[in-house]
Amino acid sequence: MHSVVAALLPACAVSIYFFGIRALLLIAVSVAACIATERAIQRFLGKPSTIADGSAIITGILLALTLPPSFPLLGAVLGSVFAIAIGKHIFGGLGYNIFNPALLGRAFLQAAYPVLITTWVEPFTRGFDVDAIAAATPLALMKFEGQMTPHLDLLFGNISGSLGETSAVAIIIGGLYLRYKGYINWKLPLGYLGSMAFFGGIFWLMNPSRYPDPLFHVLAGGAMLGAWFMVTDMVTSPTTPKGQWIFAIAAGAIAVIIRLFGGLPEGVMYSILLLNSVVPLINRWTRPKVFGEVSS
Repeated sequence: MHSVVAALLPACAVSIYFFGIRALLLIAVSVAACIATERAIQRFLGKPSTIADGSAIITGILLALTLPPSFPLLGAVLGSVFAIAIGKHIFGGLGYNIFNPALLGRAFLQAAYPVLITTWVEPFTRGFDVDAIAAATPLALMKFEGQMTPHLDLLFGNISGSLGETSAVAIIIGGLYLRYKGYINWKLPLGYLGSMAFFGGIFWLMNPSRYPDPLFHVLAGGAMLGAWFMVTDMVTSPTTPKGQWIFAIAAGAIAVIIRLFGGLPEGVMYSILLLNSVVPLINRWTRPKVFGEVSS
């Protein structure tokens, strides 16, 4: 858990660089609210504190990274409470939750604050006040205006979007660190990003003037954050090798379909939550056969 926190630090640092003190406040408030909610529920249930395991900190950081920098701090608190109380403890706590808690908290905020959570601003580094200049994300520009953002801007950041959408490089660094430590299964991020590139590439080949190229799908929006830090969640992803491929590939395909044909420009959150809901079935259908058993 603490290694995951460390792996998220580059993305946090880049978001603070681009969006200033507002990004730091969102992250700090989300983490504090998640920790406080976790402790309050455990006290109410008479359970020992597990705050030291770092899971509540991860939920707070991930939730903050899915929010726009101008999002209200009180809204971040409400999302954090929902993520821990409903996304985690209503199922029995860590290890029993069906859905990724941070994404469930973000989905709640999407319903509670539909305008504020889709209100984007220019990065602080462009000389604007983060609370003043409205802007469109690369995905929104692609979907509604047919304008493509250069790949280098997506790779290094300095674009409008959620705190965790600004720099693919920062997230890749953290993800590769977790892979180096052996804490995540390589099939999941590869399957998810590869699926997005493959299915996005099909539509791009059909009509390159209308649809973005495969690399755009991989670098834009929450694809990197979702692939390295949410699809790889050991609790909410399949445990079987075949099931992991099915989970990642199906989620990536759904994300592309939502991006290109849905009402929203982004589909990463819904693609992962939808596949989270069928993980028990995937595990059951892909259970490996046991060979060598001898009947008595």
